[in-house]
Amino acid sequence: MSTTAKAYGTEAAEAPLNQLNITRRNPTPHDVEIEILFCGVCHSDLHVARNEWHSTIYPTVPGHEIVGKVVNVGGHVSKFKVGDIVGVGCMVDSCQECEYCKESMEQYCVNEMTQTYNSPDKHLGTHTFGGYSESVVVDEKFVLRIPENLDLAGTAPLLCAGITTYSPLRHWNVGPGQNVGVVGIGGLGHMGIKLAKAMGAHVIAFTTSESKFEEAKRLGADEVVLSKDADQMAAYKGKLHFILDAVSANHDVNTYLSLLRVDGSMVLVGVPEHPLSLASFNLVIGRRSLAGSAIGGIAETQEMLDFCGEHNITADIEMINIQDINEAYERLLKSDVKYRFVIDMASLKD
Repeated sequence: MSTTAKAYGTEAAEAPLNQLNITRRNPTPHDVEIEILFCGVCHSDLHVARNEWHSTIYPTVPGHEIVGKVVNVGGHVSKFKVGDIVGVGCMVDSCQECEYCKESMEQYCVNEMTQTYNSPDKHLGTHTFGGYSESVVVDEKFVLRIPENLDLAGTAPLLCAGITTYSPLRHWNVGPGQNVGVVGIGGLGHMGIKLAKAMGAHVIAFTTSESKFEEAKRLGADEVVLSKDADQMAAYKGKLHFILDAVSANHDVNTYLSLLRVDGSMVLVGVPEHPLSLASFNLVIGRRSLAGSAIGGIAETQEMLDFCGEHNITADIEMINIQDINEAYERLLKSDVKYRFVIDMASLKD
């Protein structure tokens, strides 16, 4: 059984996003039905809508930074009740049987996680639709509890940008006594600064723009470095324990690898379009590591939300109506947002 829901999506790479109707399943015994209140806008949404990764299934409805209210639960649901404020991130299912799922790393599911949108939908036999919608139905195992003290709109981007930066910081044990670099002050980078600072690290932000110096300090950076100034960069050579690279544009990672101490690690969370050029000596000299990291599993995402609740951390956002989404995409291409658009989904009812 299924129902129809209003949403915003597109039926072609060249077409704008417009209102359309989608099918949502009726809750199964383990499902939670959520009225969506806010949905963050991730750069991945734009990539998928415009088929820039050459894998989009149309029609597509983006959105994987979802905060909403529970309006219905299946008969076997034990974690949530009607009225609870909850979140849904980048995935809504996995095989739950492979070694990684059993280790609470569903994001690395051997049989592939079911993404919140643009993945095969095993319930309806079509494909999943995301959070640019009035509602969503999700297995309770993939629903997250939102701390009561957090602003709900500002919490939405935590479901992707937050966990994408929290997971590597936690995995590499970032904490007090460490010098931590954050490269790029955007949707991901601004969260990296806030989280690394809350973990007790000494945070150094790297930017190509002097105009972002005060902004980086406002976000929590202890120091700010102009990355195109060779003298400023040289002053940090061999001094950093960890670098979080949140830049998706093409850039020279070798410049940053040389800043790492012995056994230091640099982790990519941005995804540049072209392959990176790597000078192997930058790794060999100093036993340095270059790694990557995706989102976190459900347990780690809940841990991140609880951490943000304890430290009162949310994303810096600009609220928009759903009718403004096409303009928001164009602004996103120009990095014209500080630092995440969030859609007030009440506007879908207008």
